[in-house]
Amino acid sequence: MTNAPRTERGSSAHTAPEVADALLSVRDLRVHFPVRGRLGGPREFVRAVDGVDLDVPRGRTLGLVGESGCGKTTAGRAALQLLRPTTGSVTFDGRELTGLWRRRFGSDRWGPELRELRQRMQMIFQDPYASLNPRMTVEGLIGEPLVTFRRAQGRALRARVQALMERVGMDPRYVRRYPHEFSGGQRQRIGIARALALEPDLIVCDEPISALDVSIQAQILNLLGKLQADLGLSYLFIAHDLAAVQHLSDRIAVMYLGRVVEEGQARMICHKPQHPYTRALISAVPIPDPAVERTRRRLPLVGDVPSPIRPPPGCTFHTRCPDAQERCRTEAPALRARADGRRIACHLVE
Repeated sequence: MTNAPRTERGSSAHTAPEVADALLSVRDLRVHFPVRGRLGGPREFVRAVDGVDLDVPRGRTLGLVGESGCGKTTAGRAALQLLRPTTGSVTFDGRELTGLWRRRFGSDRWGPELRELRQRMQMIFQDPYASLNPRMTVEGLIGEPLVTFRRAQGRALRARVQALMERVGMDPRYVRRYPHEFSGGQRQRIGIARALALEPDLIVCDEPISALDVSIQAQILNLLGKLQADLGLSYLFIAHDLAAVQHLSDRIAVMYLGRVVEEGQARMICHKPQHPYTRALISAVPIPDPAVERTRRRLPLVGDVPSPIRPPPGCTFHTRCPDAQERCRTEAPALRARADGRRIACHLVE
């Protein structure tokens, strides 16, 4: 990827606290996609991720939330090196991943070390319909990683696939069926079984319940929680449903226009949000109590999300913030750690 010019937008790498037991650490991550500018004009870039710091502790879950288009999926893919970051550092179990790419045949490709580490990092995709090859059986879909990395073959492969299906709550007799013969929830279970095939340490869950019915969402969340308890998995759980994120996450990071604006303990973020954007997100979550719902004060966001090609100067949220001051329009706030363990990028909170 062509490197985009670096800009000073309140990078927080120097303020991010180090997490001793972090399995995955992301520092100042940036993913900029080049776009064609006007004829004769300077080249422009979509700043999908523009300076993100994250830590996923071992055996824990970090929730990553925000509006559609805020860059959370791109951040997850770049953390797994499915996308090559423009700049920044991604460390997995003490190994720096961004330097393991190789230039071959005119394009960037995984080096042999990164390919081996791929076994320990997996992903559950958002769309259970598009993420499964319709021409492959369940046995082929779940067993493909085992064949690729020469973990099993023949009868051992069939037995391993059946065991994975049982673990995710599916009948192992369905190994010869095709994806179109299953419901959306069953397809997502197949995707989860495929992610578990190589016994990974880290799984990035990219909105795994957004395409499912509400009743099925609870089942998938409970399954992910049970798998984490049984196998000691670490999750980066990406979603826009704050209620689901709170159910599964130990900590929550809130993203807006490519940057993290608030991060802290899940209960703290959901019950005592500090950043104006987080407060607006929380106020939009419905409460299943009519009496409480009628008396709630909503904080609607006015205006549209700015363009990630030309983000506004200063705090990127100031164009929609009801409490914005002059300083917010000119100076980008750094993501600073507070005594209560959370990090916030907001001049008003300071």
